[in-house]
Amino acid sequence: MIYLYAKSIHIIFVICWMAGLFYVVRLFVYHTEAKQKNTTEYEILHRQFQVMEKRLWWVITTPSMYLTIIAGVVMLTVNPTLLQTPWMHVKLCFVLALVLYHFKCQQIIKNLALERNQWSSTKLRLWNEVSTILLFAIVFIVVLKSAVNWIFGLVALVSLAVILMIAVKMYKRYREKRSDSNRTD
Repeated sequence: MIYLYAKSIHIIFVICWMAGLFYVVRLFVYHTEAKQKNTTEYEILHRQFQVMEKRLWWVITTPSMYLTIIAGVVMLTVNPTLLQTPWMHVKLCFVLALVLYHFKCQQIIKNLALERNQWSSTKLRLWNEVSTILLFAIVFIVVLKSAVNWIFGLVALVSLAVILMIAVKMYKRYREKRSDSNRTD
């Protein structure tokens, strides 16, 4: 019964963690694009984005990450045979990548607050897709639990990544064209 409670908590907080990661990087995009505004508008937006990023990060995203990990450790403790399965090793590698992604986002929050961010809004849009790709990989691995089957999922994942990158590039071109047409009007 402990395993099922831990699994439920794990799933709930994975959802919260991912929602936080998806939204915080979207805030990074808006925060970065705010630099295109005049100085007064930028200062107001900068302060507001700092508050939003900080609250999202420290009230939702980071606690959710820790609760996800704790619940995962409880599941592995209750059912240690999971650690003997190859799919779990692959899953844990992707989870480690997601944790590293999390801490890189934390660094971006700090750099944005200090106005030292070097990332463009386009690069941040692409960065936002990394968490999506990691989530897809983890879900495919957990659901399929087979080395052969998750390879097909991984191929689909790589295809998704390519499609997402193309979509981001197309959206950038669309925004640039729209921006150019607004200037000529």
